[in-house]
Order: sequence, then C-alpha cells, then structure tokens
Amino acid sequence: MTYTLVGADGRSYASPMPGTLGGHRRARLYGRLDCPSALRAIARGGYIQHRVFFADAGDAVAAGYRPCAVCLPDAYQAWRLNTGKEDPNDRVRPRIERGKVIGPVSEGAVTVPEVEAGTAIDPVSEGGVTASELETVIELLGPRAGSIVIGHGRDAAPVAEAFAGAWRGTVLAVVSWPDRAASWLRQARRFTAETPDAWVVAGAPLGWARMGERLRLSTDWDPRRTVGFASTMGAVALAAPGTLEGMRGSDRSGNVWQVGRNIIYREIS
Repeated sequence: MTYTLVGADGRSYASPMPGTLGGHRRARLYGRLDCPSALRAIARGGYIQHRVFFADAGDAVAAGYRPCAVCLPDAYQAWRLNTGKEDPNDRVRPRIERGKVIGPVSEGAVTVPEVEAGTAIDPVSEGGVTASELETVIELLGPRAGSIVIGHGRDAAPVAEAFAGAWRGTVLAVVSWPDRAASWLRQARRFTAETPDAWVVAGAPLGWARMGERLRLSTDWDPRRTVGFASTMGAVALAAPGTLEGMRGSDRSGNVWQVGRNIIYREIS
C-alpha cells in the first residue's frame, strides 16, 4: 500500500509510510491528524478536497505551510517569531474589551483607543460596528469555532475587516455580494465552497435576505451555524419564511438575537 504525501518542494509523491501530519492546501497550514478543528471540517466533507499529508513538520514548513494555531499553538508561535511573518488567515488578535474598539493598523501594530461603549468602528456609517456588537458576535461563536467563512454586503466591508482583525481562529474565505443582482448563485457557491465551523455575516438587509434565500435553495448552508451583525437583522422580514431560522447575532448594543420559527428575532440575553 502506498500513500500520497507532499514533499519539501511542494510536490506530491508516493510513500510506503503514511503521513504524520495533515494539512489544508488552500489555507497553507498543517497540524496534527487529530486536530479538533480539522476533524469537525472533515466530518462535514468540505475539507477533504483540499486535504494533504506530510511526513514531518520539516517538509510542511519547507513547502510553504505554517503550523495550525489551534492544535500546534507552540509551534505556531515559534514559527511567527522565527520568520517574522503574520499569517493573514490566523493572526494573534488583541483581546476586545467593552468600551474599546479596534483602531487603525499601521506598521503591523494594532492600536485600541479608549472610547465610550457603543461608538462605531471606523467608519461611522451603516457599515460601521460597535465594540459591544463585535464582542458579542465573537462570544456567540465560542471556543469551538476554529475556522470560519466571512460574508458581507459590498457596503459592509468595514465590519468584515473589523471582525477579521479581532478573530483568533482561521478565516477560510471572505465573500462579498451585491444588494441587487440577477442571481446570487455564484456568491452562494463561493460562500459554501469551504466547510467552516461557522459563518459570520454582515450587510444590508435586502442583500442578505436574497443571499440567504439562494443559500437555502442551492447549497447545504446551515443558518444555525451562522452569526450575524446588527445590519443583518432586518433581513428576517424580507426573506422567504424559514430562510434564516436558527440564525443568531448581536444588535448594536451587544444584545443577542435569534431568528425563531415565526421569522421573528428575539433577544435572548
């Protein structure tokens, strides 16, 4: 019996011995074969098409893969210190506290200026997000959500950027969609191409309502594994009945809401 492994040159080769480490080709990361984040993704099927294996960590690093921050935290920290690199999918994030917002990123540093709770993160507009809202979304995801996909309407890019700057796990993809289109099928397929632990969404109500409808009709997307920002709350009244049932999120004050059976969101905290 032979096994297909990836060598130090990044090319696949046949080996009489199985790999000791697994990896994700698109995310360019490797980890233990029993990594809980990888096992959850594999159980849902979407991770498998990008799955690779390595004989050892030396081959993985030489091939351009970095250690998983979930199952190899010590190796990940050593990798960052030794290379001076910061992976865009899995950065070590600053802790977000109520009353504080993520400030501008300059020269690799993230500043967290003190402001009053409820102040919107740059810019102050419909695309902004409050510190309390951001904290609640992160809390709703919980420690088990190691990998996520971020989705947002075109005008909600600042919200997606603020979340990505605060998230400690792996971002498998960031997908945007228009508020009006002939079909959202292409965006829906991109949104569900990976198999994350959860999806995080932000955007104008109409765009998210139509995107949600397409997701329910054409993909295996699960609203119960989806967390939304306040901007998505109005989609409940615009989407077809049952489209968003089970989805949770935060309002701008940090209160939790959930879509119920009657397409009515309710605060549960």
